[in-house]
Amino acid sequence: MWQEKENTLYRKYEFKDFSEAFAFMTRVALIAEKMNHHPKWTNVWNTVELWLSTHDAGDVVTDKDRKLAERIDALGGK
Repeated sequence: MWQEKENTLYRKYEFKDFSEAFAFMTRVALIAEKMNHHPKWTNVWNTVELWLSTHDAGDVVTDKDRKLAERIDALGGK
């Protein structure tokens, strides 16, 4: 579940292994590129953490972030 904290939407996803985590990141990257809205993220082995905020709006959460979060959620993951 996404949490709003420090002017970002944050979510942590865990996968079976690195390959699944990387495949998820690839799918997110394709969506983010189409939306021209790119997340801050980290990946360590099977864990992907994402932080969404809109830089053009002063690094705050906007509808653009919420829409990206919805699209990411539709991909699945835990």
